[in-house]
Amino acid sequence: MPTRKTPRKGSLQFWPRKRAAKFLPSVNWNAINSGKTLKGFICYKAGMISGYVKDNTPNSMTKGKNIIIPLTILECPPLKIFSVRFYKNNKVIGEILAQNLDKELKRKIKLPKKYEKKINEIKDYEDVKVICYSQIKKTGLKKAPDLVEIGLNGSIEEKIRFIEEKLGKEMLVSGIFEKNQLIDLRGLTKGKGFSGPVKRFGITLKSHKSEKGQRRPGSLGPWHPARVTFRAPMAGQLGMFTRIIYNSKIIDLKKASEEEIKNIKNFGDIKTEYALVKGSVQGPAKRQLIMTASLRESKNTKKHNYELLGLR
Repeated sequence: MPTRKTPRKGSLQFWPRKRAAKFLPSVNWNAINSGKTLKGFICYKAGMISGYVKDNTPNSMTKGKNIIIPLTILECPPLKIFSVRFYKNNKVIGEILAQNLDKELKRKIKLPKKYEKKINEIKDYEDVKVICYSQIKKTGLKKAPDLVEIGLNGSIEEKIRFIEEKLGKEMLVSGIFEKNQLIDLRGLTKGKGFSGPVKRFGITLKSHKSEKGQRRPGSLGPWHPARVTFRAPMAGQLGMFTRIIYNSKIIDLKKASEEEIKNIKNFGDIKTEYALVKGSVQGPAKRQLIMTASLRESKNTKKHNYELLGLR
């Protein structure tokens, strides 16, 4: 048998390679301890644009010079609290719905007719989290909001105080995140459907003289065990996978009223607050993402400092 000269194709870290069950992924909120009281925010990818910036990064080769960097526009409509969940031993022991919920929520879930429980009525709990929904109707993309559970920072008293302040009110992204902050972005990649092993795993094309096709593995395995193992690179689903972009830098946070961005391809106009993030982000236009405080900050990325001069 010839010596293997290349590493195996396709990381087994991402397995199984099938479509995700939901658009907004679950997050281990206990692992994220940085940022303000609310640990995350729902945003929507609008598209990419070039940013004309002044580089103020210390020890940078372009320090003091004006350069162009790629930016992703993330529209961030306001959030509202849908319900409050109380946990003990990592299990939900009670949940309280907010009052005067938006009628658009009926498109997503079935709402009870009467719900009058109060926060003070639930006792003996260890943690509190909130389920928030986006005011997506303000963007004009759709009407049914997206819901996701979001963790809170601080002590139990601070969390309850934050919830009581924000119940029934809109929460803006500018009140949760700051300019030049590092964030992580969780969401689904673009869906590419049924793909062959060359595109799906990056295996090498066989010789043009080979039998039974070029764009396939040479062997699916030995005679024994007499089965095809899950490690063999085969055709199947590509895309619509949950992925995380770590340590993206917020270059600026703006309102649509301050600086309008219009006619973005496959998206339209920005109508609410938006974030300009350095680099690219997974997913197509209109993809919903979860923006969270950075899980593990990178020193090199954190020291980057750009002053936005304009968009191109």
